[in-house]
Amino acid sequence: MSEPRRAAVLGSPIAHSLSPVLHRAAYAELGLVHWSYDRFEVDEAALPGFIEGLDASWAGLSLTMPLKRAIIPLLDEVSATAASVEAVNTVVFTDDGRRVGDNTDIPGMVAALRERGVDKVESAAVLGAGATASSALAALAVVCAGPVTAYVRSPERAAEMRGWGERLGVDVITVDWADAAAALSAPLVIATTPAGATDAFTGSVPEAPGILFDVLYEPWPTELAAAWSAHGGAVVGGLDLLVHQALLQVEQMTGRIPAPLAAMRQAGEAALASR
Repeated sequence: MSEPRRAAVLGSPIAHSLSPVLHRAAYAELGLVHWSYDRFEVDEAALPGFIEGLDASWAGLSLTMPLKRAIIPLLDEVSATAASVEAVNTVVFTDDGRRVGDNTDIPGMVAALRERGVDKVESAAVLGAGATASSALAALAVVCAGPVTAYVRSPERAAEMRGWGERLGVDVITVDWADAAAALSAPLVIATTPAGATDAFTGSVPEAPGILFDVLYEPWPTELAAAWSAHGGAVVGGLDLLVHQALLQVEQMTGRIPAPLAAMRQAGEAALASR
C-alpha cells in the first residue's frame, strides 16, 4: 500500500470551510485512498510552530484568512502569481523538503469566468477593497481590456487599490462607496464584500445586466445575485471560485491532472444544501 499523504486547510475561523469537502471528493474520485485532508484552527501567532511540526507525510496546505500573507516569510519559494498580490493560499511540500507557495484564487477566478464564456470584457467594476479585491484585479489583468472602477469606503482603501492597479498593470479608477450602485451598469461586476453589504443595491440592477461575479457562497444566492438572475443577467458565484481554486490545489498537491471538477462541484453543492 502507498504511504499515507496528508493535506489540510488552515485559518481562523475555519469551522465553516468547504475545502475538506472539495478535496476529499477529489481524492475519492481519483482513487487516492491513502490521502487525507483536514482543517485546523491556526492564527498568525501559531502558524510558524504548526509549519515546523509537519513531517514528510505532508503534501500541501490550503490557507485562508488571516494567513495568506503571514505564510510568506516561512516559504522557500513564492510563485510570481502569489507575489503579485502578496498573498499565498496554497503551499506544496516538494520531495526535497522545500515549501513552495502559490495563489490559485487568481487563476481560479479566471477559470470560473471562462467557464461562463467570459474571456474578455471592455471594462469592469469591483465592489470592495480587501484581500479578495486585489486578487480580482489580478484576474481582471487577464480578462479586462480597459479600465476597472473600484468602489471603496475610504481614501486609504482607494490609494491601496490604485497601488495594486499600478503593480498589476490595470487602470484603476476609484469611486466612493456612496455611489456604488452605479457599478451595476458595468459589463462585469465583481462583488468582494461581506454578506449583506450589497443587499441595498437590488433595486439598482439594470434591465439588461452584464455579468455578476459574487465571491460569496454562503448564504447563496445573495440578494444581489438573486435580483441579477431575475433580470436575466449571468451570475458567477463563490462556489464556482472555491471549486476552481481547489481544483488547482488538488492538481499541484497530488500531481494528478486533471482534477475532477464535476465531482468537486457536486460535493460542494451537496454540502451547502445540507447546512
